[in-house]
Amino acid sequence: MKMRVLLTQVLMGTEGGGQSMLSTIKIAVLPIVKVFTMCFLGFLMASKHVNILPSNGRKLLNGLVFTLLLPCLIFSQLGQAITLQKVLEWWFIPFNVILATISGSLIGLLVATIIRPPYPFFKFTVVHIGIGNIGNVPLVLIAALCRDKSNPFGDSDKCSQDGTAYISFGQWVGAIVLYTYVFQMLAPPPEGTFDVEDGHLPIKSQQHSGSETPEQVPLLPQGPGPLTSHVSQKGKARVKEFLLFIYDKLKLKQLIQPPIIASVLAIAFGCVPFLKSLIFTSDAPLYFFTDSCMILGDAMIPCILLALGGNLVDGPGSSKLGFRTTAAIIFGRLVLVPPAGLGIVTLADKLGFLPAGDKMFKFVLLLQHTMPTSVLSGAVANLRGCGRESAAILFWVHIFAIFSMAGWIVLYIHLLF
Repeated sequence: MKMRVLLTQVLMGTEGGGQSMLSTIKIAVLPIVKVFTMCFLGFLMASKHVNILPSNGRKLLNGLVFTLLLPCLIFSQLGQAITLQKVLEWWFIPFNVILATISGSLIGLLVATIIRPPYPFFKFTVVHIGIGNIGNVPLVLIAALCRDKSNPFGDSDKCSQDGTAYISFGQWVGAIVLYTYVFQMLAPPPEGTFDVEDGHLPIKSQQHSGSETPEQVPLLPQGPGPLTSHVSQKGKARVKEFLLFIYDKLKLKQLIQPPIIASVLAIAFGCVPFLKSLIFTSDAPLYFFTDSCMILGDAMIPCILLALGGNLVDGPGSSKLGFRTTAAIIFGRLVLVPPAGLGIVTLADKLGFLPAGDKMFKFVLLLQHTMPTSVLSGAVANLRGCGRESAAILFWVHIFAIFSMAGWIVLYIHLLF
């Protein structure tokens, strides 16, 4: 009898106040259920029985989300929320992205050292454990969580605006990490390809004229060239060649993406009071543009979930990683990385690095350590020649993330409230 009473108190309420366990589970699980439902509808629309979202349609939908809907959401939400004072207060968000990459990669290195993935997927394993999705999935979760009137963060509109602003503020750092660190880590092995078999490693072929990749192009011309008296023209040519080399090595073209441009513009306009009063306030002369962006931004969540669910219809495909490596990456990303992130955020809070009393701020920081592997890492892997293996990892890690994220969100809400 006493045990039944105790169990009832734990589940239905707490003597000292705060969220009951059932309320916490409901608040944490409902956003995941909403995400799963919309993904399932996308899966159904892409199935061969319905076939409304074929492969080409999903590709177009992804392009629409990436180039228009997501930038509109970031620009409208981040621009309205940010000020110069908040930029100084939010400095830990981009720093947390870097810390998440470092801690996740160290855990990935430990896991890869223990399980010894098949050659040449050692660095691949490290990256897919270390790099989480800090953009699309957190935005979806925040939108689903704040939509519920009983959410613990208060007013739904302020909850959504603050959460979206915090997440958007860290996206530019994530893009830099992806196209510098991840791009280099996923470089092909010395054989020049990931399609190698153990014991039958191909001999690296001789380079032929005109077949060099950008990484193999020498910075300065080799060998004796014809002498010329135009020293200045030769110097200009070398400077131009050097700048092109830097442009290619830093992957500036990949860094200048629509979501990053939207983030930079939102920060620039939001931090200048005069410009903010022209665009982002409700009585501003150009507020119609912000309002239009908000309308388009609202379409981002359902579109990206339909596309994500549709992508799962193809299944994991073939992969050379094997069950052991795949399971280790899923376990490392979804189980081992979040506790390290919880420790980092807790320590930062103790040291006074986080805004006092802002629970949504802490929640977003924790989400940055809890998300599944970044979808954009699959795009980088595809550029580097290991897209098939990355697609298999992304498939399985997103399936299991439905359950892991629910558990971690329950814990975070219990700790915050």
